[in-house]
Amino acid sequence: MCTSIAMKTAGDFYFGRNMDIEYSFGEKVIVTPRNYIFNFRHAGTFKNHHALIGMASSADNYPLYAEASNEKGLCMAGLNFPENACYSDCIKSDKTNIAVFELIPWILGQCSDIDEVKKLLENINIISEPFRKDIPTATLHWHIADKNSSIVLESTKSGINVYDNPVDVLTNNPTFDFHMTNLCQYANLTTGFKENCLTKKAGVKPFGKGLGSFGLPGDFSPASRFVKIAYLLANSTEGKGESENISQFFHLLDSVAVVNGSIELDENVPYFTTYSCCMNADKNIYYYKTYNNNQISAVSMNNINLESSKLTEFPLVNTQQINYIC
Repeated sequence: MCTSIAMKTAGDFYFGRNMDIEYSFGEKVIVTPRNYIFNFRHAGTFKNHHALIGMASSADNYPLYAEASNEKGLCMAGLNFPENACYSDCIKSDKTNIAVFELIPWILGQCSDIDEVKKLLENINIISEPFRKDIPTATLHWHIADKNSSIVLESTKSGINVYDNPVDVLTNNPTFDFHMTNLCQYANLTTGFKENCLTKKAGVKPFGKGLGSFGLPGDFSPASRFVKIAYLLANSTEGKGESENISQFFHLLDSVAVVNGSIELDENVPYFTTYSCCMNADKNIYYYKTYNNNQISAVSMNNINLESSKLTEFPLVNTQQINYIC
């Protein structure tokens, strides 16, 4: 599963996600500097590109990003899309052939905004070639955003679809067009109290706050999480500064986070939100917290030598940090 959101404020632009998964993939915060060499399988080489920061595993000194932002403020996250994701099994000579694991660095390495991304995607062929035999191709769709707009990229049996994303959120199955249609069923939700349409004779009055959002989904299904986070983000209040905005962002993600034990997979297989992250795409700071450590940690790309050619890796702080007052 997973949930991603893009949040715009009067000051900065924030992007992040919940990673809902049943295993650790060796994740750590990784900064890829401008001169790290990306050798794409079928699309040449990046010897110089935009610097990236995000959560990734490192395999053969290659950053396999789950999500990332670049130094220009463009962000991208891959979310689970099983049964629907379908990639090409062949190389097409008239297309730019990009493997799934290459997609985030290929886009973020050269694009500065959504307009450039849309143009780049016009000639793409997403191929199913795995990174290694022991690292299978992930079934994903992607949320891509800058401070002005969001899009969703999906590769299915019908082909490659790029959707404008006016609600700035994404979850998982079904396809994005379903989620947007499904939102129509919740057009009655309001932060206030609904008008009494039942009968004027009954004198119906609210018996508590929050009745305007009666019917807002609360389960962990992708469709329900999409509706809930879209409603909350649309009505989210803006903080007075960085700390308040970061706090608000994580509260939004917490509202759709999966608690360990609430979803059952195979016997004795835990499934929960292993980490949540928030990237200030304007300040190039990556914030995160893990299931085992609610304290927010941060890595600033501004403190890294971005002219280097070597990855900089930061293992997760995954033990609960508590501020003991007494």
